[in-house]
Amino acid sequence: MSRAWPFRFSLFLSLPVSLAITGCQSSTAPNTDGLKIGAYSVVREVLHDGVLPAFKAKWKAKTGRDVAFEESYNASGAQARSISSGFDADVAVLSHSGDMELLVKAGKVKPDWNAGEYKGILTNSLVVIGHREGNPKSIHDWSDLAKSGVGVLYPDPKTSGGARWNINAIYGAALLEARDKNKEAPNLAPVREIMAAIQANVVNMDQSGRQSMANFSERKTGDAVVTYENELLLRAKEGDAIPYVVPPATLLIESPVAVVDESTAKHGNKELVAAFIEFLYSTEGQTIFAEYGFRPVNKEAAAAISARPAPARLFTTADLGGWAKLEEELYSTKGLWTTIAAERAQNRGK
Repeated sequence: MSRAWPFRFSLFLSLPVSLAITGCQSSTAPNTDGLKIGAYSVVREVLHDGVLPAFKAKWKAKTGRDVAFEESYNASGAQARSISSGFDADVAVLSHSGDMELLVKAGKVKPDWNAGEYKGILTNSLVVIGHREGNPKSIHDWSDLAKSGVGVLYPDPKTSGGARWNINAIYGAALLEARDKNKEAPNLAPVREIMAAIQANVVNMDQSGRQSMANFSERKTGDAVVTYENELLLRAKEGDAIPYVVPPATLLIESPVAVVDESTAKHGNKELVAAFIEFLYSTEGQTIFAEYGFRPVNKEAAAAISARPAPARLFTTADLGGWAKLEEELYSTKGLWTTIAAERAQNRGK
């Protein structure tokens, strides 16, 4: 099945994209409740095609009322900034907790958004490497992305939450290996070396992970794409399979959801939003996420994907010190990735 739409859609991801579920009435229509969602681009299909219609049917059966959804999809960092600056989404679905904390600082989301059974995490996934059919570049691990002649794609971490997961995975695998060799005083030179070598092979840095996938698949750019496992499983589901490998050591992607309290108070839809959040975590809701390639946080739904490949070593952001520490170590003005990228840009300009 042809899947040309992602590239066309991705061209507009620099601005919020609003969609309406087919058949929904206006939020001002009689017997209709409204709910606004501000989300990162990767969850577009699972929400628009799967979760929202299922919840709409459930809400109708329970209350006799319709739901009109207003949906905005954007790169995670851009979406967080949009909500922080005034976009009145009722629910924020973002790529990572660092972006959610921007909403906490802006007073849009409560500081305890990550309390409760699931700690505010809606879905899990893995950072993996997509490659060309037949794996002509023999890509199996992060070190293979550093080889001469391998064109790599991942998006720009200044705009994309997906890019930060990707870079954090590469950094974390190298860092943990260094710690294994010397826990007290790990040698960080090899960590910088592999990150710099991979960055030197990056042929395009798009605004979002969705754009990188479109360039890899539609434009045939590069030899490998660092991405979410769920992105590749979604393409396979839609008949556009891209082979991939799970590196021996990789990062667990933990993507959060939170209520934007200021907006729900403004819209007077707290009961609806609470029911929606409950549905997202239900076995039914989480099973829909699994069908679209995510790894559910709900244990009953997660049992259905037990046959998926697992890395020999799966680590988390907490294992690397947390988002605040990674922000400082990698993406601050003097951060490791920032300085590597600046050096790369300078070398290209010579």
